[in-house]
Amino acid sequence: MSSSARGRILVSVTGWDPSQWVRLLAGDHEVISEPDGPADPTVEYAVVWKHPHGSLKQFPNLKAIFSLGAGVDHILTDPDLPDVPVARIVQENLTRHMVEYVTWRVMDHHRQGSTYRAQQAEKVWFEPNQPTTAEVSVGIMGLGELGSAAAKALLGLGFTVNGWTRTPKSVEGVNCFAGQDGLRDFLAATDILVVLLPHTPATEGIIDYELLRGLRRDNALGGASLINAGRGKLQKEADILRALEDGTLKEASLDVFEVEPLPENSALWNHPRVFITPHAAASSDPRHLGPLILEQIARFERGEPLLHLVDISAGY
Repeated sequence: MSSSARGRILVSVTGWDPSQWVRLLAGDHEVISEPDGPADPTVEYAVVWKHPHGSLKQFPNLKAIFSLGAGVDHILTDPDLPDVPVARIVQENLTRHMVEYVTWRVMDHHRQGSTYRAQQAEKVWFEPNQPTTAEVSVGIMGLGELGSAAAKALLGLGFTVNGWTRTPKSVEGVNCFAGQDGLRDFLAATDILVVLLPHTPATEGIIDYELLRGLRRDNALGGASLINAGRGKLQKEADILRALEDGTLKEASLDVFEVEPLPENSALWNHPRVFITPHAAASSDPRHLGPLILEQIARFERGEPLLHLVDISAGY
């Protein structure tokens, strides 16, 4: 590749049609979905979602990797990840979708949605007790871009909002807890648990039976609820089912799973107190995300720092 030639952008995705990304990223750089061999010297940027592990290390002129989602565990779990900057997506439309999802599921648990659906199926006309939002506490694990935005929306509805992070963080209006020492008090003050943590070695399997047992069950809603819109590897589904069966959990809304798509034989599908969505809380929309990636590349080539860089050691 000559010094005057513009390097190419490689789109490497699994489970999505790459053609729309190729089309939307087209501009100053040629965009491809297949390299010219495993060591293509023209590839300077990689735009990825669940790329084949080991496939990026051989590009000698690779300068940066961009995730097509808010999460980056699909990148960082590559044992042969090249030593180049990795940037994640932070986009207003994606954040808005997550806030909508969290608000929807919190309000459904708060307004007794599963009870009313069961009553409708049995043609039962009965109004259960309905507490106010001021009587209900929502706890959010993970106060990054998405968690902080969701907290603001829930505060606006009148909920008490708690937040937990691995390291101390302050968010206006939120009762903040941090670290292992703060986890017990956070859970004990939470009626509806929302999990928006990244998947890292430290968070894998964090939603287990012991964590769920820490939630406040003696509350105005008659039990604790779980909402996981973070990553499927955060949860132990056998523990969630156990908690639902013995009353530790009243109900759950799950958007992500240990194995995706969720296997047909999973007991979660038919559980009467589980609400399932297919990893759809905040999908990446090529129309909105394509321009952000192109601007990131333009910044890089102007010598400016990339935005939303991932701390490889921290995992997010």
